[in-house]
Amino acid sequence: MRHIQHFCTGRRAPTLERVSTQRSLILLRHAKSDYPPGATDHERPLAPRGIREAGLAGDWLRAHAPAVDAVLCSTATRTRQTYARTALAAPVRYVDDLYDAAPGTVLATINTVGDDVGTLLVIGHEPAMSRVALGLAGSGTDAAVAQRISEKYPTSGIAVLQVGGSWADVQLGSAALVGFHVPR
Repeated sequence: MRHIQHFCTGRRAPTLERVSTQRSLILLRHAKSDYPPGATDHERPLAPRGIREAGLAGDWLRAHAPAVDAVLCSTATRTRQTYARTALAAPVRYVDDLYDAAPGTVLATINTVGDDVGTLLVIGHEPAMSRVALGLAGSGTDAAVAQRISEKYPTSGIAVLQVGGSWADVQLGSAALVGFHVPR
């Protein structure tokens, strides 16, 4: 019997079969941050432009993406504020390991999400967000979208991927990169 990590409670829940449902993974780079004197990188807040663009990101997600069921968010101030300004109401789990994370760490965190989550939003940093989006891109990927992301993944950038099966099975090349939007 396989076990998965339940998103909200952290408990391990049993499952008997692999889920073959199509899921959506949304990777959002935090909005534009400020550089106040004396603030550590982890404590940097959003800049006024970032506050506006995080709101625009939330508007775009509500209008163009499936409803977000759960959020994984870096613990940095700018990522927390980005999530707050999107005005999304999905349950959020703040994860220390997503701050300054390697792509493998982001993938390992995604792999802990329970299969009751159909659409997952991950809010993080560069260069991890672009590397995860491009690393997951496999069959069904829109080449023009991959090209845009490889050129630049600006603040507030939103990559949309389609994932088949369980979150526990997400690995390199296992998703279709289908969209990219930068709210401005």
